[in-house]
Amino acid sequence: MIFAGVDEVGRGPLAGPVIAAAVILPDGYELAGLTDSKRLSPEKREILSELIKHQAVAWSTGRCDVDEIDRINILQAALLAMKRAVESLSVMPDVSLIDGCFAPELACRAVTIVKGDLSEPSISAASIVAKVARDREMCMLHEAYPKYGFNRNKGYATSRHLEALRRDGACEIHRRSFSPVREALWQRQLDL
Repeated sequence: MIFAGVDEVGRGPLAGPVIAAAVILPDGYELAGLTDSKRLSPEKREILSELIKHQAVAWSTGRCDVDEIDRINILQAALLAMKRAVESLSVMPDVSLIDGCFAPELACRAVTIVKGDLSEPSISAASIVAKVARDREMCMLHEAYPKYGFNRNKGYATSRHLEALRRDGACEIHRRSFSPVREALWQRQLDL
């Protein structure tokens, strides 16, 4: 049986894509430090991500951009990103182990595992690969939209990010379907 671990990052931010990763690890694979990506420093995630991608049987990422998130909602976008990640693997799994309690429709069997990124190495690996990919992208987007601080907040609703939204409005990568973005834009219009 071939198992793929699948996880996504970016459901909570106010800006940027949701990115998922699917990772198939070799049988018996062990790598010190595999855990939920949020428990690791950015430097440790970078190192582990490169090791995982180099040593995995197969890995891939999938994404949904802001327009899809706003159109279909964040849960459906996260599931679609997961589906795209699994479908992009160079080796098709027999079973996909999905972090959380919702699974996308896949050609293979899907098994959900709540907090799977803490118990299943392949899900931990997917969590790390997805987080590094999204963080890198948000740092690149910071170059285009520096006033929002995406290099630091990665699109999350920090006080400085919300202040920039109220002051400068939203940019094209903000999720307008998210209430903090709508409220900041509404408040900005009232202030003008």
